[in-house]
Amino acid sequence: MKRREFIALIARAATAWPFAAHSQQQDRVRRLGVLMGNQSNDPVGKALAAALVQGLGALDWHGGDNLRIEWRWAGGDPALFQRYAAELVALSPDAILAQTSPAVVAIRRETKTIPVVFVTVTDPVGRGFVATLAHPGGNVTGFSDFDAPMAGKWMGMLTQIMPPVARLAVLFNPATAPQAGLMLRAIEDAAPSFAVEVRPAPVQDDSEIEAMMAGLARDERGGVLVLAEIFTWVHRDAIVAAAARHRLPAIYYDRSFVAAGGLMSYGLDPADQFRRAASYVDRILKGSSPGDLPVQNPIKFELAINLKTAEALGVSLPPSLLGSADLLID
Repeated sequence: MKRREFIALIARAATAWPFAAHSQQQDRVRRLGVLMGNQSNDPVGKALAAALVQGLGALDWHGGDNLRIEWRWAGGDPALFQRYAAELVALSPDAILAQTSPAVVAIRRETKTIPVVFVTVTDPVGRGFVATLAHPGGNVTGFSDFDAPMAGKWMGMLTQIMPPVARLAVLFNPATAPQAGLMLRAIEDAAPSFAVEVRPAPVQDDSEIEAMMAGLARDERGGVLVLAEIFTWVHRDAIVAAAARHRLPAIYYDRSFVAAGGLMSYGLDPADQFRRAASYVDRILKGSSPGDLPVQNPIKFELAINLKTAEALGVSLPPSLLGSADLLID
């Protein structure tokens, strides 16, 4: 081989090498850790997981092909959040998806470097997860689940029913809802406009849920607002059943409560957030930094009403509210 031909061959090889290395990097199987707040046997949690898988599939990430997903289900248990966060970080995944604030807190105790995408998290700036919504910085970004105007929406709906709610208990578990303070302030700020008396109703188990509902039932025109957090999601059957037993109108943040017999719900579509989160996972797996991906607020909301429950409670709903519902259950 002549010297000129040899030099040309080396040059072509050097040019091709970065493309070959890039191809090998793209072809390797990536690992995604997922820390879910729901229980593994919860149909709602399974539907959210399916939405994530669907979103990833639409972006050509397929389990068993180029992506391996490690699932962990904490079931609202603070100890399990921490245990499973440690397990996932020990696997050195390329990214982690975290559902709810307790999941993010647990993961941040274990790593400050692995990219984290969160879903259904309230007040990520106030919680210290990100520097700002527009420029998160660090290794965490994702999708928030609460806008302050939602507080007025919840209260407005409860005061539109007949008879209207005048005394409102806000139900949450302090151990799993560190964001409760922010949400309570928004609710209390909106209360005077609706002539509603608001009081916090912290609970930690089913017996406390029952006792709170029984006490509220002794008040005239009492009602319940259930905060968006993992304890209330896991205990939704107990909450809905207690509200029915004590004939209390309640508003929830997710349609699964209405499907279980709750009166009405207004909130984001969590499955939509999981599908959207897949786009951030995709970008991170392709090299984007989570610190450069802005936190996104909820954009899709839905109102669900259970007409059978309204009849059982003896409340009537105005046509304007019924007409704006995305889902009516009869």
